[in-house]
Amino acid sequence: MNAEQRTSIRGVGQVLGLLAFCPFVISLDAPTIGSSDTPEQTADPEANYWVYVANEASDLVSLVRFGPDGAVLEKDIPVGIMPGDLDGAHGLSVEPGGEHFYVTIAHGRPFGMLWKFATGADVLVDSATLGLFPATIGITPDAALAFVVNFNLHGDPVPSTVSAVFLPEMLGLATIGTCVKPHGSRVNHAGTLSYTACVADDQLIEISVDQLRLRRRLSLRPGEERELNSAHAVDDLGTERCGPTWVVPSHDDHHIYVACNAHGDVLEIDAASFEVTRRFGAGAGPYNLAATSDGRLLLATNKGGQSVSIFDLSDGIEIARVPTSQPVTHGVTISSDDRYAFVSNEAIGAVRGTVDVIDLERLELVESVEVHHQPGGIDFWKMVPVATAIPTPSPL
Repeated sequence: MNAEQRTSIRGVGQVLGLLAFCPFVISLDAPTIGSSDTPEQTADPEANYWVYVANEASDLVSLVRFGPDGAVLEKDIPVGIMPGDLDGAHGLSVEPGGEHFYVTIAHGRPFGMLWKFATGADVLVDSATLGLFPATIGITPDAALAFVVNFNLHGDPVPSTVSAVFLPEMLGLATIGTCVKPHGSRVNHAGTLSYTACVADDQLIEISVDQLRLRRRLSLRPGEERELNSAHAVDDLGTERCGPTWVVPSHDDHHIYVACNAHGDVLEIDAASFEVTRRFGAGAGPYNLAATSDGRLLLATNKGGQSVSIFDLSDGIEIARVPTSQPVTHGVTISSDDRYAFVSNEAIGAVRGTVDVIDLERLELVESVEVHHQPGGIDFWKMVPVATAIPTPSPL
């Protein structure tokens, strides 16, 4: 049995166990809009696009390319250090500028790690030790700092932390106390504030990048959204939950969008007043979010609905709900030209997951490629225009 076969068997045997611990909404119901059949590409893209995706139950990071020849799996990069168990490659972020990508290794003895890779060569450069079950990664625009949530999935339901890491040296600068099960870490475009969604506490956490400390805390409990004292946590969650799993700032930093996984909607929050301004109804279990750089569209993956909701931010209307190729729809990232969205789908059991490509002009699924087991964290790397033929010089 070769190394690839061992990796595959180890991943298959662990997928159902990992999904059993997942605290988010999962449904096997088929989407109600459109079809999830394998798509046929409707138009040739004018560039090649690359994304990285972490396969949590295979301990592999996959490099996927989408271009005129469709979507293809170009390369697999092994991660992890425990040969007898899954290390759990969970969150993945490409730094601004695209020179490195970072992946959280969720499992450890006892702590997880942040691994730094050089893009293209895809070789490990350095690593840093984090906390219990590190998940998503938010990076400042200058690629100097990362804010990594320590989700503490298998630990006691006690307040956890966010690790601040100086990326050039992979040096831990601070461990910031936040809330129970922090998730969905993102930094605003100004590089001044980091936001974290707190799944179990129904809160949004705001961290000062300069001071490396918690700045504000917002309750997201439906009907009771309000700013909280920094020392106060929501204990009695009652019957209605937000269950926030993801957060993303708007293109101009004026608003913050939060996915309420348990409530089936997305909140728009005024970044200055810290008040909810709009609420968008999504599909079952909205999980990850991404916004176009021009501020026109907001995308939400529906983890329990096998689909992606696309909202027009000018009026807050869901203009499309695009079915995905596999259930347990997880992550989403958008190309730098705002033309395509790339979506990771975990799939169920021993079935390999997929990366889907959604055309944001046609608002439809145009390509899908199989990767490995339980693809989750995904981020866009680069695009390169398709080379055109050099014209033949005219005779003198």
